[in-house]
Amino acid sequence: MSRRSGGCVRCCLVVFAVLSALCVSGPAWYWRLKKAMGSGENASSSCAPCICDCPPPLSLLKIAPGLVNLSVTGCGGDDPDLRREMEKQFVDLLTEELKLQEAVAAEHARHMNITFLEAKRVASQYQREAEKCNSATETCEGARERAEALLIKERKVTSLWERRARRLGWEGE
Repeated sequence: MSRRSGGCVRCCLVVFAVLSALCVSGPAWYWRLKKAMGSGENASSSCAPCICDCPPPLSLLKIAPGLVNLSVTGCGGDDPDLRREMEKQFVDLLTEELKLQEAVAAEHARHMNITFLEAKRVASQYQREAEKCNSATETCEGARERAEALLIKERKVTSLWERRARRLGWEGE
């Protein structure tokens, strides 16, 4: 089964390659064939050359005269800031880059420390709230247990009084 599917995949790839080649080169062949056949048939009915009074194309000198001088020797010569930057040595530029990266790293570390301290503060606040909830739950649980014990005791006393009343002739509701 794997040989069969491998052969099918190869066949599909070959068909795809042939179709791609025809799609790419087909239009060029078509126009070449049409031109070759058209020159034989329409040689007698070809058009005379067109005569037009178009102005000559503009030259680059007329459009932008400053573009002809492509020398950049005086580029930024009158800007003192740019001149200072261009005179710096490569080591100075690297040192400046490292200082900038250190400043960014220090700012990032400061921001992270502030965020971490804020997270610790919020976590301790939540911890205190959780401890309050736990103590309140324990207090409520203790009160519930005491109330349950009192209820059981009260039911026993009620049952005792009901038995005594039935012995003395009370029939109940």
